[in-house]
Amino acid sequence: MFQNLKLIPVILAFFIIGCTQNTPVESVSVSKPDWSSNPWPEIRKQRISQLLPEAMKAAQVDCWLTICRENNNDPLAIHVGGENAGGTAAFLFYIDDSGFHSLVFSPDGEATALDELDIHDEVVRVPRGTSAVAQAAEIIKTKNFQQIAINSSTSNSLADGMSFSQRQELESLLGETSSKLVSATELVYEWLSIKLPAEVEIMRQAAQLASDFQYEAYAMIEPGKTTDADVAKFLKAKMAQYGVTDAWHPDQNPNVNSGPDRGHSHATDKIIMPGDVIQIDFGVKLYDIWVSDIQRFAYVLKEGESEAPADIQQYWEHGKAGSRAALAAMKPGVKGVEVDRAQRELMEKAGSEYVMWSTGHPVGYVAHDVGPNLGGSQAPSIRPAAQKELKKGMVFAFDGFHAWKRADGTTKTISVEEMAVVTENGAEYLIQPQEELILVK
Repeated sequence: MFQNLKLIPVILAFFIIGCTQNTPVESVSVSKPDWSSNPWPEIRKQRISQLLPEAMKAAQVDCWLTICRENNNDPLAIHVGGENAGGTAAFLFYIDDSGFHSLVFSPDGEATALDELDIHDEVVRVPRGTSAVAQAAEIIKTKNFQQIAINSSTSNSLADGMSFSQRQELESLLGETSSKLVSATELVYEWLSIKLPAEVEIMRQAAQLASDFQYEAYAMIEPGKTTDADVAKFLKAKMAQYGVTDAWHPDQNPNVNSGPDRGHSHATDKIIMPGDVIQIDFGVKLYDIWVSDIQRFAYVLKEGESEAPADIQQYWEHGKAGSRAALAAMKPGVKGVEVDRAQRELMEKAGSEYVMWSTGHPVGYVAHDVGPNLGGSQAPSIRPAAQKELKKGMVFAFDGFHAWKRADGTTKTISVEEMAVVTENGAEYLIQPQEELILVK
């Protein structure tokens, strides 16, 4: 079905195997993929026709209205085909006795191109001076909808794209029918949290590139000379070379940290020294749609060392065990908080310092995507989604943690971050996980 999807060639199997061994990392090269065909239009069409009706049913809404416009567009515009809106357009999705329908009221200037996308049942041309929202409201009032979802949310920024003035206009146009307006929070959650198999494959490619680039970055380090910022610049150059973009804000992607914990931050001019444990938190975006979020850790060998000291090696093993426990806990029907608990129990037994971060988070269209939060087992979660159940097709980035106090009293955390997709009976890694601590000569 996805004939336009060009899969990235398998990237040097010997490299993948070699770099996971507990030996000094060597310099390698990664073959460049072909990005000439963008699979998003075809995938988006399938997401609307197949996944959206199911999401609406799960959220118990029979109508969803999204309003798109130029310059200050709805965050979901690209998901419904409204990313090129000039004048205001109204995207109406609804379920009635005859099935699922998608109806768009578009300004005449954009209607032709929107219709040619062939992702909606009907595109109605709205003449200049006529309100697309008013036309959508008239249709809504003729139907006996019970719940009309709109993009107004207190908990999900992606479902909060309707402005105050748009809400005022819509309520005025609907009159008494406005009493049926509900938040699209649950609908958007149900829709965006599930990824199609073709999307998972693209994220698999994004994860592999992020991992491979990190191994290359570790190979270029000269202890006593290279800074964290130099490593970040190397990774930025790799992204430019391969035509991929940042998975999150460019100032903090990648986060390279050879010192104490800094949390979500930018790479600094700290010089990498023997004895350092280095964290790289890095992700790339493919086709300007799908992202990855992968961490790789290394130890910088001191003079005379051929392996990491016993305590550092033990911390690494503890973190890796936590990651494996989290993966083993993932399966449909399990709550996010339960995945977190499986990993936290190992942390406590291993004597890890407290880590405030959740074990994991959904990843897909953004690094911290819509879906269950894998956290909340040690303290009340600030994310209610920790109580949500995992479902087949959800993709997560998740960590195995071990934190310890350094000699200067600061804390260092190993967070073995991998990506996995929930399957029918469990979960599987998107790519081969990091098995051994990388050693930098």
